[in-house]
Amino acid sequence: MGAQLRVYKQKINTAQTTKKITKAMELIAASRIQKAMARVRASSPFARAVTRAVSAVATHSNVEHPLTREREVIRRSAVVIFASDRGLAGAFNSQIMREGLELSELLRSQGKEVTFYLVGRKAVGYFQFRRMPSAAEWTGDTDTPHFRTAEEIADVLLDAYDRGGEDGGVDEIHLVYNRFVSMMTQSPEQVRLLPLEVVEAETTASAQVYPLYEFEPDAETVLDALLPVYIQSRVFNALLQSSAAKHAATQKAMKSASDNADKLITDYTRLRNNARQAEITQQIAEIVGGADALSSGK
Repeated sequence: MGAQLRVYKQKINTAQTTKKITKAMELIAASRIQKAMARVRASSPFARAVTRAVSAVATHSNVEHPLTREREVIRRSAVVIFASDRGLAGAFNSQIMREGLELSELLRSQGKEVTFYLVGRKAVGYFQFRRMPSAAEWTGDTDTPHFRTAEEIADVLLDAYDRGGEDGGVDEIHLVYNRFVSMMTQSPEQVRLLPLEVVEAETTASAQVYPLYEFEPDAETVLDALLPVYIQSRVFNALLQSSAAKHAATQKAMKSASDNADKLITDYTRLRNNARQAEITQQIAEIVGGADALSSGK
């Protein structure tokens, strides 16, 4: 019985230690969420300004630009998967990997080859374990993304798009990332980055009416300057959204782990008390039985 008490005590201590760790990680994730959301809000005005500029040029010019023109034959599609460098975030990485693979299956069913570009160690490890090839990988900058990472990703994607599917590049680019909806909800998102679809242009009665523009030096040069910046801003926004969603998923997972640790502590404490009570009852019974035996012997 004493050995059983020691086992329960060891399990209680283990659960208490685990709870301290998960509680600390929950608090850290909560503090990082606020910073991540502040960065998302800070980047929004610039993204909207670039979007309005691209919309104006695309709407008021008749230029056939390579980044806005739909190609006649799409041979190869790029799928950029934004995962995280660390785990302990519940279903955050598994759901984005599932979303990316489902998109790739859809593209293959349409007769397109798929080339993967991976962001985050979890995505890289997933593909390496399953011996699936990828064209490029970026790791180490998913918790607090820097704009230079978005520039690197955008440069690689633009270079592959410029070469096209015939020359080993790609003919279209899709982004797959987790979008931060709320502290409890992170939604997988699919965005076709190129060829460019200006889906943000408003068409309602309250939409902004763009004036007639004259482009200097010309619309094609303006698009050449604007579109790479637009691509960088979209990639950076995906990085920031994924970062905020990951911290929210971590907080939710660690809170669940802390609650489970509390339940384990309660259950093991009850079992320990029951075992202790049984041991005390047995000792009392042995004492009473011994006293009865002594009395009977006299």
